[in-house]
Amino acid sequence: MALSDQLSQLAARAKELETRAAAAKTKQKSELEQDVKDARDSAQAQADSLRKHAEERKDKLSAWWDKLQQEWNAQMASIRRAFDKDKSEHDADKAQRAAESADEDAEFAIEYASAAIEEAEYAVLDAELAHKQADELVGSNASS
Repeated sequence: MALSDQLSQLAARAKELETRAAAAKTKQKSELEQDVKDARDSAQAQADSLRKHAEERKDKLSAWWDKLQQEWNAQMASIRRAFDKDKSEHDADKAQRAAESADEDAEFAIEYASAAIEEAEYAVLDAELAHKQADELVGSNASS
């Protein structure tokens, strides 16, 4: 799939997330609990897929990307453990703090995703530039 098509899919997914997040405000708790479970399962499946894909391409990916992926997985596991711990606390004050913490985690995840999109833009443009430079070199060598 072309990089521009992958970016289009990413934009569509972000729009879908925006729509679902807005709709969540009007849902019943039980519906929202199921949505959270589904989203968590989907995120875990995506992380597993990314891990597998990175492992298959380890020789082609930079060490930086490999380290970033490992750090991301560790951070997401830590956040999920904190979510699970917070859910087990029923005290109203603790529940309020847990909700505020969840807001902060969501805000950070959005900021992180935004930074990842910036990195994706750089990587896509850099890849395109590398192709153009390679084409120029091939053209130079062919005419020599």
